[in-house]
Amino acid sequence: MEWYYILTIYLSAFIFFVLIHKISKNKKPLKRAFLSFLPGLLGLTVINLSSVFTGVYLPISLLSVIVSSIGGIPGLTALLTLNLFF
Repeated sequence: MEWYYILTIYLSAFIFFVLIHKISKNKKPLKRAFLSFLPGLLGLTVINLSSVFTGVYLPISLLSVIVSSIGGIPGLTALLTLNLFF
């Protein structure tokens, strides 16, 4: 997948989180969205960058970005488990 598609998916998911935090009337929706969004996507990026060494790869798609950003580390663990079995 091209890098600009991945960037578009990341940006779309971030805007989605900003809207959710804005609707729920948080005081700082951008900061809250960034802090809830970051651990999952950072983990997804680390997994894909280390795939050369480990052989474990998760394709970056809209579904994997949403699951990793909403679920965080447990969401990534679920994706890796499903990748192992299917």
